[in-house]
Amino acid sequence: MLRCVRFATQLRFYIEEETFEALERNAERIKIISGERIEEELNKIMLTDQPSRGFVDLQRCGLLKLILPELDALDIVETRNGRAHKNNFFHTLEVVDNLCRAQKERLAELQAICDDEATDNEQKQNCEAEMARLNEHKLWLRWATLLHDIGKAKTKRWDNAVGWTFHNHNYIGAKMVPTIFRRIKLPMDSKMKYVQKLVDLHMRPIAIADEEVTDSAVRRLVNEADDDVDDLMMLCEADITSKNRVKKERFLENFRLVREKIADLHEKDYKRLLQPVIDGNEIMELFHLKPSREVGTLKQTLKDAVLDNKVPNEREPLMQLLVKKAKEMGLC
Repeated sequence: MLRCVRFATQLRFYIEEETFEALERNAERIKIISGERIEEELNKIMLTDQPSRGFVDLQRCGLLKLILPELDALDIVETRNGRAHKNNFFHTLEVVDNLCRAQKERLAELQAICDDEATDNEQKQNCEAEMARLNEHKLWLRWATLLHDIGKAKTKRWDNAVGWTFHNHNYIGAKMVPTIFRRIKLPMDSKMKYVQKLVDLHMRPIAIADEEVTDSAVRRLVNEADDDVDDLMMLCEADITSKNRVKKERFLENFRLVREKIADLHEKDYKRLLQPVIDGNEIMELFHLKPSREVGTLKQTLKDAVLDNKVPNEREPLMQLLVKKAKEMGLC
């Protein structure tokens, strides 16, 4: 049944009516199939040019609610006081297809640079390295995109002032990722953690782009996303599905500014400078502490000061701030 849907997705054909009815009748039999075989077919659907075709067929024939009930649960629209939220299932599939197009376009751009006779060896090596990174993350960035709003069913609330809300859906969604990966036998290693991190962080660039794009906010984003910040930005750009042209253009323009600031930070080697020069071991030694909440609070104080550019990342000013905070906490 899964292979039928996968072939239809890969080859872009519609499943014949009687065959589709057979899928519906026998959907429950998917329970006797191993997680490894389900994983293989889902991954092949994910790697097609338009995965939404496969997930729509899986949902229509009843397989999706048995394999990925968390995704199936997003296919609902509620209306209250004349205000409805969007269908988060079809929104998710639109975002996945957007992401697939962006990946394909980016790889084509890099290939064109590599093939250009005017490209020098260093540029070519950089392009080849970026292409290898994109291909390595291709499948897992698509999984992160498919699951980016997975927490919305659990966090949906009605607020009389603002309407429907999904507060902390990114955090709840990230906590759901390991359970989903474990059930369908996806890897529980660094690939799962990568997906979990992007699900957790996917609202951060949107929050930045919705306001003035400040250096401080971008520093925090780079520090948290680390080497995956470009993938996170690609996911967030795909997530802009608004039919309001002005709103969409404003977000995309602000995302462009975020990318520019990220590039500036990389050029200045901020990645190295964002970690305070005073670490947790030294804090414990200075104040005779064991690993504890107090140590975490002191570390976060130094980290926030560096990220917000309140003090230079140098030993003397950070030590002054550390002692001041420790006194406030009654540690010295």
